[in-house]
Amino acid sequence: MTYHRQPWRERRTEMARPRGYSTQGDVLVSKSGDGIDLNAIWDEIAQAAAVYNKHQTALVSLLSFRTTDPGAAVEQGASLPAYERATEFGVPKSIRQGTALPVGYDLQDYDLRWASSWKFLRAATAKQIKDLANTAMLADQKNITATVLNRLLDPAVSANENSTPIFGCWSGTGSMIPPTFMGKAFAANHQHYLVSGATSLDSEDIEVLSNHVTEHGYGRDAGSRLLILCGPNEADVIASFRAGQTNNNSKVAKHDFIPSSAAPPYLTDQTLVGDRAPDNLGGVPITGSYGRAWVAETPLMPDGYVAAVVTNGANSALNPIGFREWPAPEYRGLRLIPGVGPYPLQDSFYQRSFGVGVRHRGAAAILQLKASGSYDTPTVSV
Repeated sequence: MTYHRQPWRERRTEMARPRGYSTQGDVLVSKSGDGIDLNAIWDEIAQAAAVYNKHQTALVSLLSFRTTDPGAAVEQGASLPAYERATEFGVPKSIRQGTALPVGYDLQDYDLRWASSWKFLRAATAKQIKDLANTAMLADQKNITATVLNRLLDPAVSANENSTPIFGCWSGTGSMIPPTFMGKAFAANHQHYLVSGATSLDSEDIEVLSNHVTEHGYGRDAGSRLLILCGPNEADVIASFRAGQTNNNSKVAKHDFIPSSAAPPYLTDQTLVGDRAPDNLGGVPITGSYGRAWVAETPLMPDGYVAAVVTNGANSALNPIGFREWPAPEYRGLRLIPGVGPYPLQDSFYQRSFGVGVRHRGAAAILQLKASGSYDTPTVSV
């Protein structure tokens, strides 16, 4: 038998190459720069994302309701049937179900990549890594809020994958007319995207805006609340309104602005009749009230625009906007998707699928502060 000896160089290479299973101790990087296990950081970030999904933005919850349906049929009862005086042999007219307006919600995929090298993970502290995760979750929150507000502020009609129309509020276009409420009928050109006729906000603007919502029956029930959404500049103007006193554009206010319970202490010789507005509603700060409306100041509202919106509480089906998610629970909410490795944090993704559409088209109205012309659709940036 002949033996063939391997060259020494090849034998040395084979002997030096480790064989068998790789163990946890073999990884190149397992801890952050301050000694925290990277897998523990990943688990903590994943848990934070799960908690975050349960505490969605307060404003979005007050404006919308969650659904997995691509659309709904909203009954449009143009008028109530009339009773007839009965005759001995006559047969009265029968009633029938009113027409229904199909309203849709779109569904889009959004994601954000977190790219990091193993050297960064080795040098970065756990706080730096968690700060990046917090930034990603805040960006998701801003994207959702901006998408909901952009739908509210835009009268344009689009369509979803089923060709179901996706509406804003009543825009005075199309063949559908707002349903009659308490005997009041509305014209075909009735719309909820208004232009003030002046560049400065006055008390009449808020009164007209509020009436555009309440005349459709919204905000009148005990469980509902009319909100005025506006930016800081407009909130300061509303805070100056006093009943019987002249304000901007020579308008005389019908109501007093009453600061909420969040206002700092102040002296007055007047007596408050009724209760003050709370400091917040479902986490949304309330600065005060004007008439029946509570004023909610938010920097997300674009300058020069004010909205009157009725909310029935967090995620109520009576809120104006539908917030659509996937039917399968595992695809809902903000998902944290690990990268291909060697560590889950490398090239990981934050991903969310959602869409919006207005269902209750009369539950909100928007006013643009503009001297003349038609309504301009603003954009809430993300």
